[in-house]
Amino acid sequence: MEQQFFKDFDFTGFWNESSYSERDYTEPFPEEETILSVEQELGYKLPASYIELMRIRNGGLVERSCFSTAESTSWADDHIAITGIMGIGREKTYALCGELGSRFMIEDWGYPDDGIYFCDCPSAGHDMILLDYSRCGKDGEPEIVHVDQEADYKKTFLAKDFETFIKGLKPEEYSDPE
Repeated sequence: MEQQFFKDFDFTGFWNESSYSERDYTEPFPEEETILSVEQELGYKLPASYIELMRIRNGGLVERSCFSTAESTSWADDHIAITGIMGIGREKTYALCGELGSRFMIEDWGYPDDGIYFCDCPSAGHDMILLDYSRCGKDGEPEIVHVDQEADYKKTFLAKDFETFIKGLKPEEYSDPE
C-alpha cells in the first residue's frame, strides 16, 4: 500500500520511546477488522491520515508535544501541549476504546460528543484534543480542536485535518523560549 500522507515528514525524534509509552499507549498494528470495529464503537469514520500513522506506530507518547495556537488556552498564551496519541484498539489504557479512551472522556468527564478524543494533555483530563466532526458529519474529514474542560468545554481550532496537526507539533523547547 502506497503512503498517501506524511510523505516528506521526518518522524525522527517524534515518538517517546519509554516503557510507559509502550505499556499504556502503543497498541498492536491495527488490522482492518479492528479499525472497522473501533469506528463502529465510536460512531465515526477515522481519517485516512490517522489510520496511516497508526499503521506506522499505533499510538504512544510524543516528544513533539506542542502546537501553536492563535489564541490563549488554559495551557499557555500561544500553544497547547499533548502527552500522547491514542492508538486504534482497546487493550491499552490510552487507546481510542481503552479504559481512559474517547468514550470515557465523553461519558465520565462530560466532554461534548462531537467526535473522537485522540490526544490527552498534561492536565490529566482537564483538556483534550478532538477529531471534531461537528461540521463535516460522521464520515467527513474532521478538524482538530483543543477542548478545555476548565473553560466550559471551550473549543479552540488547531488544524484543518489530522495530517496538518501532526506536522505542526513541535518539541517543548520550541514553545518555551525561557
